Amino acid sequence: MKQTDFTLTLEHMPLRKPCFVQAVQAPSHSPEWLRWLEEIGFIAGEQVMLVARGMPGSDPLVVRVGTSTFALRRAEAACVKVSMAPPGVTQ
Repeated sequence: MKQTDFTLTLEHMPLRKPCFVQAVQAPSHSPEWLRWLEEIGFIAGEQVMLVARGMPGSDPLVVRVGTSTFALRRAEAACVKVSMAPPGVTQ
């Protein structure tokens, strides 16, 4: 996935920085991930935050979406395109 200064994938976000889901794009080998990620709350406009990275290798990732907290594999988090929240926005 192409990344810019304004849009990243969730796996690359700094810890504890609020961001917003821009889109979810499942890999061709696992198209069912799109529906699953949307069902647990990863929908456009939703505020999310990367809370922690597992050791070793930063897998899994602990992610807060809305009021729920989930453990995602890095490959799943790579499907979620996000943008940084404006300054002053906290979760």
